[in-house]
Amino acid sequence: MENQSLKSWPESAARLVAVAAGRSAADVVIKNGTWVNVHTREILKSSDLAIADGRFAYCGPDASHCIGDTTEVIDADGAYMIPGLCDAHMHIESGMLTPAEFSRAVIPHGTTSMFTDPHEIANVLGLEGVRLMHDEALLQPINVFTQMPSCAPSAPGLETTGFEISPEDVAEAMSWPGIIGLGEMMNFPGVIHGDAKMLAEIAASQNAGKTVGGHYASPDLGPAFHAYAAGGPADDHEGTCEADAIARVRQGMRHMMRLGSAWYDVESQITAVTEKGLDPRSFILCTDDSHSGTLVNDGHMNRVVRHAIACGCDPVVALQMATINTATHFGLERELGSIAPGRRADVILTSDLKTLPIERVIARGDTVAKDGEILVDCPHLDWPDKARKTVNLGRDRVESDFEISAPSGANKVTAKVIGVVENQAPTKALTRDLGVIDGIVEPDEAQDVCQIALVERHRGTGGVTNGFVSGFSYKGKMAIASTVAHDSHHMIVVGTDRANMAAAANRLGEVGGGITVFQDGQELALVELPIAGLMSDEPAATVAAKAEHMVKAMEACGCSLNNAYMQHSLLALVVIPELRISDLGLVDVTKFEITDLFEDH
Repeated sequence: MENQSLKSWPESAARLVAVAAGRSAADVVIKNGTWVNVHTREILKSSDLAIADGRFAYCGPDASHCIGDTTEVIDADGAYMIPGLCDAHMHIESGMLTPAEFSRAVIPHGTTSMFTDPHEIANVLGLEGVRLMHDEALLQPINVFTQMPSCAPSAPGLETTGFEISPEDVAEAMSWPGIIGLGEMMNFPGVIHGDAKMLAEIAASQNAGKTVGGHYASPDLGPAFHAYAAGGPADDHEGTCEADAIARVRQGMRHMMRLGSAWYDVESQITAVTEKGLDPRSFILCTDDSHSGTLVNDGHMNRVVRHAIACGCDPVVALQMATINTATHFGLERELGSIAPGRRADVILTSDLKTLPIERVIARGDTVAKDGEILVDCPHLDWPDKARKTVNLGRDRVESDFEISAPSGANKVTAKVIGVVENQAPTKALTRDLGVIDGIVEPDEAQDVCQIALVERHRGTGGVTNGFVSGFSYKGKMAIASTVAHDSHHMIVVGTDRANMAAAANRLGEVGGGITVFQDGQELALVELPIAGLMSDEPAATVAAKAEHMVKAMEACGCSLNNAYMQHSLLALVVIPELRISDLGLVDVTKFEITDLFEDH
């Protein structure tokens, strides 16, 4: 099913040898470039590259002997020739786009390889959803590898997903052509405590010779961390400080530093390399979660590399962290991640290594983008109805569904409140004194406390879990609802007014998923995400424009938090401390247990 413009190395070896020797003409020759060699960390001026069958055949000072009558000759005019950029850990669904539209969005930014974990769709559609993502990925003109999701649910017993992933599912997926490894092992308590199911999934992946992704979302670097490392995860991206980065690489993990739409974890960790002097080949750059607006307006892996350089990293070292380090980690060093003979001919021409303008992108030997414009097609699957009809509320929600009853006779309560932390995945477990009117606990605008509800949307049970959240600064009567609710992807509704919360929830039931913002009973913004309630197959620019309108609507309701929507979408992620919400209740993620909404008096 993979794009056929690329031949395997065994299929092309004889021709590559002939082209390099000058016995056969190359398909493409790039002349007069400055070769950034990520194997040796050298910058080699006046270099040429010869490409045949989508792979590099010759990389050296003069490829004139490789040029024939049919060879396309590109004059680099001294531009830097750098490897195509690789995103080591990311979730396509976070862009609210299908694999095809995500690829279309990032190709002009120089991304030519992605290692994707579709655990969002796995929670909604199970193995069938993973297969759909995998199959569309293989159609793309760039390298989109799929990691088999490991944790659906992410924390068994604390949430209910649309589907569950089993060790048998993992073992089956390991035989698929585009599966590169096991997705992030988020159930780190399960690994630490020797859970048989988690260890069986890791074993199935290692038995297939695949890479196991990690997710250790805890600041505890004591025996628990060491137990997790012993469980087999080969990398981790959840670190937030220098000590986290150092601890992971000392244990033989590759440490992934992320710059996503809401995660700013590079600056605080790259000092392990720039100041402490640790070997940079153990460090990798990634995005994790990037929404469509970031992709369209700011970039993708090029944005991360620029940021790492701005944080004091040597440009070539930063490029290693986004190319060869990633390829090596996934066992693909002989296949991609560098400009060297036999590798896939993924190369970017740029006039400056620090600001990294992406002037020409070549993937598998074909020019796929120039000066920000994509030049190739990104084929779509025909997504089936089952993937488009996934929001099942059972019945319309009403205002009373969002009422929170106070303990009998109470005129005020001390409630546990989820505290949002700007630009970080963890939340804080707060407590606030809240008033009671007619037996119902009320949100408190003065304390920046509004309501949050988790609305079941997979099986139509009619279930609603209610709680409180702080940090969004919403004002007046409003609500925002989303069917993107990592990782179980029920529906999260946050609001200051229960009637608006009911209206927002019902609107998403009507359109089949997405995000909507209501104020004073009127819809201010809507982003339709009809595929699994997570993705749109519209172009990235269209989705980004709707998402930007959604962000403006949130601001109109008083929210000034950076990338507030990303924070909203993570409020049900029950594997990242401290406090979350699920369909089973309020979750204390420091103890991995359901907790009461109210403090005892």
